[in-house]
Amino acid sequence: MQVTETINKGLERELKIVVPKDDLAGRLAERLEDMKGKVRINGFRQGKVPLSHIKKLYGKQLMAEIVNDIVSKRSGEVLKERNEKAAQQPEVSMTEDEKEAEEILAGKQDFEFKMAYEVMPEINTPDLSKLKIERPVAEPSEKEIEEQVEQIAESARTYSEKKGKAANGDRVVMDYLGKLDGEPFEGGAEEDARLVLGSGRFIPGFEEQLVGAKAGDEKTLKIKFPDDYQATQLAGKEAEFEVKIKAVEKPEKIEINDDLAKQLGVESAEKLREAVKGQIEARNGSYTRARIKRQVLDQMDEMTKMELPQRMVQAEFDNIWNQMTTEMERAGKSFEDEDTTEEEARAEYQKLAERRVRLGLALAQIGEEAKIEVTEEEMQRAIYDQVRQYPGQEQQVFNYFRENPDAVAGLRAPLFEEKVVDHILAQADVTDKAVSAEELMKEEEE
Repeated sequence: MQVTETINKGLERELKIVVPKDDLAGRLAERLEDMKGKVRINGFRQGKVPLSHIKKLYGKQLMAEIVNDIVSKRSGEVLKERNEKAAQQPEVSMTEDEKEAEEILAGKQDFEFKMAYEVMPEINTPDLSKLKIERPVAEPSEKEIEEQVEQIAESARTYSEKKGKAANGDRVVMDYLGKLDGEPFEGGAEEDARLVLGSGRFIPGFEEQLVGAKAGDEKTLKIKFPDDYQATQLAGKEAEFEVKIKAVEKPEKIEINDDLAKQLGVESAEKLREAVKGQIEARNGSYTRARIKRQVLDQMDEMTKMELPQRMVQAEFDNIWNQMTTEMERAGKSFEDEDTTEEEARAEYQKLAERRVRLGLALAQIGEEAKIEVTEEEMQRAIYDQVRQYPGQEQQVFNYFRENPDAVAGLRAPLFEEKVVDHILAQADVTDKAVSAEELMKEEEE
């Protein structure tokens, strides 16, 4: 077997591998001999079928298997012999000429194929101790805790019948039917719907037209859906809603005490406040994590130097571009709507693809050097987290992950990345900065 390097340019490599026909013939003879003792053919006793007859019947099939086996095994062996690590799976190409392929399968011609790939670049990761990270920390205030407790208590508020007209804060019980151009539309009808006026739960303009309504009233409301309405088929459309008011209810006073806490499934009002504080801390913690992770990635991107594997960058760009254009088509938007051009968008996403590849390789290098691994226990937890999102379909989700290694790899990658980020933060110069919850969330949204 002869290996000849045909391209060596930067990270790009191409190899020509030639397997002599005599080598192929030897492998075929071994397969035929093994098959001789197993094959059953009418007219012959088992084990007595002439090799020439077996070759006539199965020779091409066996040779095709030999060729595929050489390609799959030899590709990895060649890289190992050359002490190279491919950035991606090598692209293998072989003759497309049918006559030539027939000659190879007949054992009359050498088998030649090419391997094209890019080697992993030399990655100069930064001294992690030189990363300077500012960690924003927002402690829950008493005011914030009380406001959150009041919102939770609001969900337990009771209502009683009210005689007279509905006002903001009152709840109406109603049937409604929405129509576009006189025809009902999907999702535009409900019976015994309950709506607190002034809550802003319905389409703008809907609740305002119900202020002053009484039980028994029937009204036709004229509404225009917002231009950015989530159901794109309704966005910007004018509609009419036929509404029948079945009852008007006034809110009862709520008191935040142990009785209310027990009604909400908590031991006491104090425990309710503790639970709310924990929820706020968890929310703030997720914002803080996002902020410091972005700082880590931004500084790593600036400080990491390497030559990028262009096949890898192109694959990442294609993935980003396909996702972006699909979303634009679904939303019915153009580049002009996004205040850009296709050329500008391509340049922007090219930079993003390069950043992702650079950071992905750098984080992988750091993780490898630090011997960071995702344990099976962590993977099981990740899969169970996915399963819990689909109640009633647990077995189907389990089967999906069991039958799709790529899906499991998709869960492993972010877990690995988070562990590497933790490792980097442990080496970096991290200082805490006290901020308000408003500052924390505003900066993260920006």
